Amino acid sequence: MLKITGLTHVYSNGVKALDNINLTIAPGMYGLLGPNGAGKSTLMRTIATLQTPTSGAIEFGKIDVLQQPELLRETLGYLPQDFGVYPRVTARDMLNHMAILKGFAGAKERKEVVEGLLNQVNLWQVRNKAIAGFSGGMRQRFGIAQALIGAPKLIIVDEPTAGLDPEERNRFLNLLAAIGDEVVVILSTHIVEDVADLCPAMAILAGGKIVAEGAPKDLTHALSGRVWRKTIGRAALADYQARMQVISSRLFGGETVIHVLADQEPEPGFNAVEGGLEDVYFSTLSAMRAAA
Repeated sequence: MLKITGLTHVYSNGVKALDNINLTIAPGMYGLLGPNGAGKSTLMRTIATLQTPTSGAIEFGKIDVLQQPELLRETLGYLPQDFGVYPRVTARDMLNHMAILKGFAGAKERKEVVEGLLNQVNLWQVRNKAIAGFSGGMRQRFGIAQALIGAPKLIIVDEPTAGLDPEERNRFLNLLAAIGDEVVVILSTHIVEDVADLCPAMAILAGGKIVAEGAPKDLTHALSGRVWRKTIGRAALADYQARMQVISSRLFGGETVIHVLADQEPEPGFNAVEGGLEDVYFSTLSAMRAAA
């Protein structure tokens, strides 16, 4: 169990990246959803002991993360948004080097670990290829392989599918889903579908604050009967935004499809639709901006 209490971080330039974050995260996949600049990476780096918050506490099981960072690192797997490797080194040699850093001193045990991970992430066929020649998806799969060294109990992945093509995205998400229910896996992303596909629990982070939290199905159910759709001319969008709570708009076939949040049909011509997690996300951000 990961418990975050009153976590706040203010950078030296006065920017408050995290504002009194309180979360309790049980084993399994947990989605942290938010737009770019919401504070997700700051939160992930803080949990991973890469930076110290201004105030607050983090506990993982019996570990006081801020006071005992070295104990947390022993059971942590971390895939940051951007991670560096030696590009001319092969995947097998790089994983072998990382396994040494993780404390696998015995050559036989280390070989078993490295080969097992390469098979697990479907990189065995390219084990002797330099990482510089890997595609984006292959690099991300290598990234999760290094995060899995030592069978960690807490795994953090930050924006792992950004920039991946659909096939590689599916492959990577299937890999995450197979990690197991006994491990806390935090998936930090701005891609709604990643959370909808994988996570039984989630939170939405915006402006450094948790603005919604719960099971995706429960958050979606709360919008039942309140999401309305209409296709309008592109030039009419501003008028609808001025008169209604337009939570999203999308260009489709030369026209604009809008979703509006309302307790009843806003006006003739709207159709009720079953709200999805994307509607939850956009309506939450819309309400937060309106209150600002």
